[in-house]
Amino acid sequence: MRRQGWAAFCAVTTLVLSGCSEREVAGTWSNASGSVALSRDDSTLYVVDADNGILAVVDTERREKVGEVRVGPRPERVTVGPDDTVYVTNRGGRSVSVIRKGDTVEAARVDVGVEPTGLTVSPDGRTLYVVNSATRTSSEHGSLTAIDTASLTARWELPLGEEPRGIALLEDGKKAAVTLFRQGDVMTVDLSDADRPRVVREGTDLNARANRASSRPGSISALESPPPPGSPQGTRTFRARGMVDLLGAPDGRRLFAPVLWSREDPLAASPDDGMGGGDSMYGGGTPCGAGPGGGVVAAGLITFNAEGDAPAPVVDDLDECKPPPEEKPDFPTSLIASPSMESPLQGPAAAVVDPSGAWLFLVNQETNNVAILPAWRRSGSDLPNETSSVRQVVSVGAGPNGIAITRDGSKAYVYNAFDHTLSTLVSTGEDRESIVFEEGQRLALAGDVLSPLAAAGRRLFFTAADPKMTSPMVAVSCASCHLEGREDGHVWGFPDGPRQTPSLAGRMTTSTAPFHWSGEFSGLGEFMNATVIDRMGGTQLDTDTVAKLAAFIDTIPATDNPHQGAPLTEAQTRGEALYKKAACDTCHAGALLTNNTNADVGTFVRTGALQDNAQVIKSGLNTPSLLGVGRTAPYLHDGSAPTLRARMMNGRETNKHGQTSQLSDADVDDLVAYLQTL
Repeated sequence: MRRQGWAAFCAVTTLVLSGCSEREVAGTWSNASGSVALSRDDSTLYVVDADNGILAVVDTERREKVGEVRVGPRPERVTVGPDDTVYVTNRGGRSVSVIRKGDTVEAARVDVGVEPTGLTVSPDGRTLYVVNSATRTSSEHGSLTAIDTASLTARWELPLGEEPRGIALLEDGKKAAVTLFRQGDVMTVDLSDADRPRVVREGTDLNARANRASSRPGSISALESPPPPGSPQGTRTFRARGMVDLLGAPDGRRLFAPVLWSREDPLAASPDDGMGGGDSMYGGGTPCGAGPGGGVVAAGLITFNAEGDAPAPVVDDLDECKPPPEEKPDFPTSLIASPSMESPLQGPAAAVVDPSGAWLFLVNQETNNVAILPAWRRSGSDLPNETSSVRQVVSVGAGPNGIAITRDGSKAYVYNAFDHTLSTLVSTGEDRESIVFEEGQRLALAGDVLSPLAAAGRRLFFTAADPKMTSPMVAVSCASCHLEGREDGHVWGFPDGPRQTPSLAGRMTTSTAPFHWSGEFSGLGEFMNATVIDRMGGTQLDTDTVAKLAAFIDTIPATDNPHQGAPLTEAQTRGEALYKKAACDTCHAGALLTNNTNADVGTFVRTGALQDNAQVIKSGLNTPSLLGVGRTAPYLHDGSAPTLRARMMNGRETNKHGQTSQLSDADVDDLVAYLQTL
């Protein structure tokens, strides 16, 4: 791999002492992640604020905001090219903003795919790569777009998997690794032929590696032999999801991906442990039965060996919790547990490796902190205890979603998206006992555009630290399952049956009572309290708290839909007629596309390890809204239909889910085409 120069890290005090040395830095290493980026000389910091649609410009020496640039709707991420040109993905605008150094307005706005997120510039500065969550013609897969930075025109667009998100370049830009957000995995793309990119690997075996014990001969997984509700749990199985980003080590040998680990086996209430997590269904269920932050959703970090044909995961066996005695792992633990119950870690949203390559900074949006941990080991005299490989947890502002570290390693900047402020992190000194702390007052870069009620509700929705919403032993938020306020593509094994997480985005959810898949809650407050108390380990919510959460939920923007347009296509027009002919509008009616009643549409799970219980079967399932249905796969309460077409074809002859027996295969295609427009 080509390297860009030699960097000396002894000239100044680094954030975390790693032993002064000179290290070779790969040309593909990035010192920033998420909503923050630095100019090549570290003199200027660029921050995108999604609420306000701006790029804020900060003079780092003066710690002063010196300007802002209006960019596209809901800007997501920012990066800086070798010539100091700034690029911003506008997630709500299907575009990338281009800003030349020193300018106060966009130089250009380039059209790309649907909901662009991750972006990076090739080491030679000639190509900008943009990851699109979906294409302009399909919601079932995303794409990677290559843009010529000189002409600002697209060279090609390569289809990828479902909802790709982050990107990292390898081998001097000859390869790219791209994260799949909901699947929690990585694809590999060969970029060696500038005009003919190709996918060389669609995924990895990281989930199998993380559950090795449960898959060994003679073992019985919890799904094969589930314990009854309330009984001790058997073998636990987990899968990665919410893989938001991908970052490289400075030497180019490894990649790291922040991730969420989620339980796949049946859940039951945990016994009262006297530590605030008792009787919560989400309590004590993380990999290895971790202490602080011990719910069924846990913050994690996947390590990939970047050398070779494609990145290969290096993952702990989460069923056994500790590596065999003969092994001495040289990578961070796959589960990132906090060293202190007072500082749980949840919602990893961004990360960066310091220029020495020794330390990794993990930004946790749901606990408002940054965890600092070794990148190449998990033990040592400088770590506080044996239960966690995290050296230190630093508190920052609300909703952090980006970090950048200076190229000399002396400072790091974190953007706190919910209070629109910038935190600056520095170190106390030059010895191994030095600690990282937040320097000075936080710098305000923008103001709220949400109403005060909705802004407060967002903080509650995304908090895994507020005792009203959760306990330290559980440490989950509403957003731990409803990723970004949407769905997570995961099916949870609740005592009443398998339940897929429904999307809340753009569905006017608070107007769709009764609530829950079983429709057992007539009021929003009743539903929220049941979820917060019984599952999340929180306390009784007062009416003011419920009102704040409701106000925010109603502001969650709808997922961008590539199928919506005017006028309808011929196929969509035929599908609209079939929607009425098949009586879909009987249940999915009105502006909310639901009549808010329970029904049996022939999808109850009556066999296997995890079944719908008798009470649910008796009362039926609540009719979900179809708003935005085209981007909420998989479908049905148990997630058994991977696509809309698969749902329509399954049980078509029974007429239990509309009058579908009369539909031909071509009719089904037209109906699906229309459903995707809703």
